[in-house]
Amino acid sequence: MKKALIFILLCGFGTTVFAQNGQDIPISAVNSGKIWGAVYQQRAAEYKALCFQAYNIAKFRLDMALKKHHRKPLAVVTDIDETLLDNSPNTAGRAIQNKDFDQQAWHAWTARAICDTVPGAPAFFKYAASKGVAVYYITNRLEDEREGTIKNLKLHHLPFADNKHLILKSTSSSKEARRRDVLKTHEVVLYCGDNLPDFNALYDSPYTEQSRNAATEKLKKEFGHKYIVIPNIGYGDWENALLKGALTNAQKDSLIKTVVKTDLK
Repeated sequence: MKKALIFILLCGFGTTVFAQNGQDIPISAVNSGKIWGAVYQQRAAEYKALCFQAYNIAKFRLDMALKKHHRKPLAVVTDIDETLLDNSPNTAGRAIQNKDFDQQAWHAWTARAICDTVPGAPAFFKYAASKGVAVYYITNRLEDEREGTIKNLKLHHLPFADNKHLILKSTSSSKEARRRDVLKTHEVVLYCGDNLPDFNALYDSPYTEQSRNAATEKLKKEFGHKYIVIPNIGYGDWENALLKGALTNAQKDSLIKTVVKTDLK
C-alpha cells in the first residue's frame, strides 16, 4: 500500500487506477483529497499538535468544572470516529481504489476492531474517569457494530467501554435525543467531536453551508469552552453541505471546481 500511496501523491490529481477491464481510470478530485487528508492525519506533526491542543483545553475545562458544586454526577460525551478512534487507513484504502463510502465495507472495517487512537484522546478520557467523571460514547455507528466497537475501545483500555455507555444510532442520525438522555442523569461538562452535529441540534439536517456558518457564529463562545472540536478534513457534514447531494465522482468534482477559490482567471 505504501508504494501505491507514494505513486498517487507523486502523480496528484492526474493519478489513475487500473480497472479490471484493463482501462486506466482517473482518481476523482474528491478521492485524491481524501488520500491527502489521510496522509495529513497519519503523518503531520501539525495534526497531532491540534489534537493535543484540543484535549489540553478539554482537561483544563474539566479541572475547572471539578472545582464547582454540582447536583448531578458529571459526564463527558464524545463521538468516536476521528474524535477518539482513527479510521484514516480505511479512508485511504477506499480512496486509493477510487471507491466511495460503502456501509458494508465500513462494517467490515469496524468489525476488525483495529483502529488506532486520536492523539491525546485516551489520556484525556482516562483522566476524566480517574476523577469520577463518566464517559458516554454517542456515535452513529449501528447496532451491528456494537461488538467490534466495544472490542476496539477495550483494546486501548478506554474507560466505560460497555453497553450502557456506548450509545449507537438507532433510527435518527441526530444525536440530540441521545444527548438529552444523558442529561437526565448527569451534568455534561464537555462534548467532544469532529463533526458539528456532535455538539448541537442547530447542525442537524436539513442544513446548508449558510445555516452551518450561521449556527457556528451563534455558538462561537462554546468552542473551547464546552465544545471541543477535533480536526477532520477527510469527511463530515461539511462535505455533504458542500457537495449538495451530488452522487457521482464527476458531479462532485464539477461542484468542487465551481466553489473553490483560486488565483486563476
